[in-house]
Amino acid sequence: MKYAKLLALGCAVALATVGMTGCTKTTADSTQTFEAEESESVTAQVTAVDGNTVTADLGAMAEMQAPGDGQAPGEAPEKPDGEAPSGEAPEKPNGESTDGEAPEKPDGEAPSGETPAKPDGDSSDSQAPSDNGNGNGGVPNGAPDGQGQAPSMFTASGEAITFTLTDDTQITVEQGSETTDGTVDDIKEGSILELTLDADNNALTVVVKNAGGPGAGGNDGPGQGSDASNGTAATTIDADTTADGETYSSTDDDENALRVDGVTATLSNITVNKTAGSSSSADNGDFYGMNAGLLAQNGATVTIKNATVNTGVKNGNGIFSYGTGTTVNISDSTIRTTGDCSGGIQTTGGGTTNAANLDVETQGNSSAAIRSDRGGGTVNVNGGSYVTNGTGSPAVYSTADVSVSDATLIANNSEAVVVEGKNSVSLTDCNVTGNMTGTYQDDSENIHNIMIYQSMSGDAEVGEANFTAEGGVITAKSGDMFYVTNTDCTISLKNVVFKLANEVFLRIEGNSSERGWGQEGSNGGDVVLNAADQEIDGQILVDSISSLKLNLTEGSGFTGCINQDGAEGTVDVTLSKDSTWTLTGDSYVSSFTGSTDNVIANGYHLYVDGEQVL
Repeated sequence: MKYAKLLALGCAVALATVGMTGCTKTTADSTQTFEAEESESVTAQVTAVDGNTVTADLGAMAEMQAPGDGQAPGEAPEKPDGEAPSGEAPEKPNGESTDGEAPEKPDGEAPSGETPAKPDGDSSDSQAPSDNGNGNGGVPNGAPDGQGQAPSMFTASGEAITFTLTDDTQITVEQGSETTDGTVDDIKEGSILELTLDADNNALTVVVKNAGGPGAGGNDGPGQGSDASNGTAATTIDADTTADGETYSSTDDDENALRVDGVTATLSNITVNKTAGSSSSADNGDFYGMNAGLLAQNGATVTIKNATVNTGVKNGNGIFSYGTGTTVNISDSTIRTTGDCSGGIQTTGGGTTNAANLDVETQGNSSAAIRSDRGGGTVNVNGGSYVTNGTGSPAVYSTADVSVSDATLIANNSEAVVVEGKNSVSLTDCNVTGNMTGTYQDDSENIHNIMIYQSMSGDAEVGEANFTAEGGVITAKSGDMFYVTNTDCTISLKNVVFKLANEVFLRIEGNSSERGWGQEGSNGGDVVLNAADQEIDGQILVDSISSLKLNLTEGSGFTGCINQDGAEGTVDVTLSKDSTWTLTGDSYVSSFTGSTDNVIANGYHLYVDGEQVL
């Protein structure tokens, strides 16, 4: 989810033999002039950047594999040994993966603004970092080796354009479902761009569809290769430690205030302040913990009680658990973050976070309170308050297995929960509120409270997502209650109170693929909705490339209609003997299992496989 700075983009060269202004366009046999109509949008992949002059291949976003085929779209694999960035650059992966966060997924869940110059492992004071395991702050040990490869996100047309960056074009950067402000530094070799040009071939807008560098369009995935780094640390704990009442601070670039590296630490009544210091890489901040307040890595076990954590920088995630074997146990603590891409508790690379009774609030965009990213992991939360205020900042963004119980989850300017890819969110007796006040990019995007999707960014494996809720209250202040696109998922509900913002309880449909979420026309959703002892009110909409299996059991009641305007996608409804369906409009389904005596027509009609049964 990325939101961008401004600079402009004009077409550089017109052939003297052609009497019009245009961008230079090259084929294997000839050079032609590309003439743009006013506000025309084109898609291109950058092949070279020379100062403010950019050369790119024209083409289109490639067709992605349909959801549910079990293939991973370039998921960032766990580091083989679960280790965090060390110093040596790994060999280039045999398989290639695409980059991107999620959004908010993104994310999703979404991301950072500027994508600064490539990190090279140096600390801000030009001295070799000494706190990351081998003293040089470089890339991860055992960095991604290409498992979970992604298909190319771009299909070239065989033509190229050359354009010039100026000072007036709006640049946004997308990763997964996240969108943030961008700069010229975000436009790198391999970046996929969507350009809007005026009649004079000046760019009005530039959307970086996947945040380039070696990682875009089938090169090394983001954060891989020589770019992968966790930066440095002001203080590193690398021996078993018990500390009480200590303060850990950082103001340098790409630096953690505190890092716990491969050891056991018990930290009570500590204060962590990350008040200054920019992040040179959104990917390294999102995936590896660069610039976070506290980073645990390399199999560390950290127990934190009564802590106060404050960050005010981009990628200033409060508490970051990275890597297989790393476990953070945190309780009765307060976390505040104000920068973009700055979650409260962040888990990636197979790490584990166990949280109890936290008071978490984030202010920035793409800053979920309970946040995960590439490589996922396990997150267990019991009790506490988790509040976000930025756009693209759900209370929970999951590319992991996330369980939350007896907690308050509030997203004041975003959807409440996002599940991306083959991951899960389980809520028990939670009070959840979301308020997605607008779309992040295109007006055609959906507004919703709970989103389940596959971004194809490489941040989450393709497969069946799961959302489970039992007890509690889920409130939507805007949009649909559930939105599912470009994925398979199972939604399981029991005794939850839903408060809708509009008439739609569940929308399952394809999307325009403008965000790279699959290929338009084949990126719908396939949903199993299990409702036990559950009341559901509202419409269910299933488009022609989507499907739904609705199972109402244990005395459930559905007051609503399904596809009231006519049959579209496949819809199978099973109604137990003790459950009821009260129609609020004509409904069209493919199959119906149960007794129509349990369907209250209420003046409307039920059609099954084209035949009216009520």
